[in-house]
Amino acid sequence: MNRLRGATSPYLLQHADNPVEWFPWGDEAFAEARRRDVPVLLSVGYAACHWCHVMAHESFEDAATAQIMNDGFVSVKVDREERPDVDAVYMEAVQALTGQGGWPMTVFMTPDGHPFYCGTYFPRSRFQGLLRAVSAAWRDQRAELVAQGRQIVEALDGQSGGLGGAAAPDEAALSRAAQVLGRGFDETYAGFGGAPKFPPSMVLEFLIRRGDPGRMAARTLEAMARGGIYDQLGGGFARYSVDAAWVVPHFEKMLYDNALLARVYAHWWRKDGTPLARRVALETCDWMLRELGTDEGGLASALDADSEGVEGKFYVWTPEQLVEVLGEEDGARAAQAFRVTETGTFEHGASTLQLEGDLPEDLREKLLEARATRVRPERDDKVVAAWNGLAIAALAECGALFERPDLIEAARRVADLLDRLHVVDGRLLRTSRDGVAGSNAGVLEDYADVAEGLLALHAVTGDPEYVTRAGVLLDVVLARFPDGEGGFYDTADDAEALFRRPKDPTDNAVPSGQSAAAGALLSYAALTGSTRHRDAALAALTPSAALADRHARFAGWGLAVAAAAVRGPVEIAIVGDPEDPATRALRRTALMSTSPGAVVTVGEPGAPLDGPVPLLGGRDLVDGAPAAYVCRDFACRMPVTTPSALAKELAAT
Repeated sequence: MNRLRGATSPYLLQHADNPVEWFPWGDEAFAEARRRDVPVLLSVGYAACHWCHVMAHESFEDAATAQIMNDGFVSVKVDREERPDVDAVYMEAVQALTGQGGWPMTVFMTPDGHPFYCGTYFPRSRFQGLLRAVSAAWRDQRAELVAQGRQIVEALDGQSGGLGGAAAPDEAALSRAAQVLGRGFDETYAGFGGAPKFPPSMVLEFLIRRGDPGRMAARTLEAMARGGIYDQLGGGFARYSVDAAWVVPHFEKMLYDNALLARVYAHWWRKDGTPLARRVALETCDWMLRELGTDEGGLASALDADSEGVEGKFYVWTPEQLVEVLGEEDGARAAQAFRVTETGTFEHGASTLQLEGDLPEDLREKLLEARATRVRPERDDKVVAAWNGLAIAALAECGALFERPDLIEAARRVADLLDRLHVVDGRLLRTSRDGVAGSNAGVLEDYADVAEGLLALHAVTGDPEYVTRAGVLLDVVLARFPDGEGGFYDTADDAEALFRRPKDPTDNAVPSGQSAAAGALLSYAALTGSTRHRDAALAALTPSAALADRHARFAGWGLAVAAAAVRGPVEIAIVGDPEDPATRALRRTALMSTSPGAVVTVGEPGAPLDGPVPLLGGRDLVDGAPAAYVCRDFACRMPVTTPSALAKELAAT
């Protein structure tokens, strides 16, 4: 019996008709393993994972392989996006034992949950051999396997998960981090390191906040925007490039990547006024809403890499296909504009689209219309709280900076969905699907990223309710997640107990829960004057100080938050009727500030000191006109009443 048919996860549902007798993660699976006296086989992946599909087709849909699994194991299938805690603790074991990680993740463990053999993708013949070998070892060498599992658990439990450090990064540490990044910068193709190359959105945010004197951020952002990693027809970024030159992506498209990238492209435009930055930021926001928007107002998790069982088939073109759609002359022009060659840059003579020169809008529209007739990649429809929080921030800021009120309204809809469906008795649930909340508790990144999004939405709307909601979430962070050393665990103190409570302060595909919490706590403190929240933010940043000197690429968001902390951050309170054009002009000037992490609030005069946004408390109009107050730690300069005067004040901070 396959027990996945009632799952809300699209990934689990992909396996609901396998001949494997899958269990979802839970007590029932481990009780069954103890009853049968067999090991547990844990398989972890996600719906948009290409190699997960490959292993599924080769092994989990194969009756002979399934029979070996069913006879010798209790098999458990986990969606890593629903249960990042389960994924995290067992990925630590995989990396410790093999030196690398990835998905699908394959873990053999005792009925007590102790891993004794780990790996990732296995071809069918090798996997069948491994299954037989593990079954034989469980029968003949049980004591050794149990002891090995116990030793692995003890070794991992002995690692604190922290990086020490007595203080948050200061100006000197941030300078050293920029130097470390400079040494790893790819001078030929931009970005950092070699292949595969991931979009380093958080590192780029840090560099933009620092001023980016070496133009590492600008060069990388342009290279990605012109490369095959960016969908030149429909917008949106793929997960990563398999090569160093951004030519061939791994074609899955994730909400979190695109939310982070839309925001950093908007910040690049705010700093340099680059038209390319504006176009890509807006196209990415439009792609998120068009391709990932759900009927309930949220944003789905991802688009698959495959269509018709072939990776990238939906996105790539041959010269002949261009001519078929556009005709000889325009087909040749499109081939040159998008670098489509006769030999191809991908597989089977097809090419990814890269942008050479200016975007040919007339050709793009025709190609996009033709591509719409192709079989589309599947969509993972589940709504993940953390990633929707990242999207709220991106949509709100892009809407304000580019004067697109529809994007701000979309951010409001996402925020309302999370409040309506994901928040229960002040606690967050991580996922929902089709308007039905899942059962998995929110983890640290969910609380932190949603709070970050709500605070960004407050900055562009002035609605104090968003600050209140953020405060409720951050109070849970401070009450339920502390590790006793100034940082935070990734799971709450009342979450399901695994063999190890996960804690990872490094930034990878998304901001770590700890650095995301630091950013939201810092912004909340700047709006409310809460020293408790500011102190917690600074304590949570201490791992970034250690990473700054050694592994700055894995501390991008922590360093960006630290840059804000070093500068204050600047607090901008605007007093006046939010609908008054003069007030709106002051707010736009404030939002255009490039001061790292600057917080903005807008409200009517006479706000109370103990209101939801104390930064507004006691502020008043100046001679009856809307006024802007530029502050640090609630110590404010003389108010100004014109955008030019406010811009001058901000430039001096």
